[in-house]
Amino acid sequence: MKAKRILLAASVALFMIAALASTGSAQLGKFGYVDSDKIFANYKDWVKAQEEFNTEYKAWDEEARQMQEELDEMVAEFEKQKLILSPDKKKEREAAIDAKRQALDAYTKQIFGPAGEAERRNNALVKPLLEKINAAIERVATEGNYDFIFNSGGLAYAKKDFDITDKVLEALEEE
Repeated sequence: MKAKRILLAASVALFMIAALASTGSAQLGKFGYVDSDKIFANYKDWVKAQEEFNTEYKAWDEEARQMQEELDEMVAEFEKQKLILSPDKKKEREAAIDAKRQALDAYTKQIFGPAGEAERRNNALVKPLLEKINAAIERVATEGNYDFIFNSGGLAYAKKDFDITDKVLEALEEE
């Protein structure tokens, strides 16, 4: 969905550029480019947030690794002893292994799954920084009188005067 929005924004921007260029008296707008990777690498708050997230992620990963090791040890021990265990003891050990496996699966889903703790934490750290970055882009665009600013993902800023979304919606409704 995000890729479609970026593609649509880039298409609209290219269409507007072509439209502006095709009108003989129209002046081509002022354009800029933002290197997102450079911003992420050099924006101290972003680097700090990534380091904080990586530290938390490593702790979660270590916990999952320890749980996996415990499960592997339980399975290995069971495999060594299963021939001499009574049927009741076998069932008991199998149930313990199954419970350990379910706990590991639940932990993995809770932390690393979709909308899991890792994703929520990363979003909590990154969202305010992205808002600051976008505000800075808009401020630079406004102060520098830019019409469009692009980044590696597509359009990062467009002057509101060029927004034709309502016209497109009206055209769609007319069909």
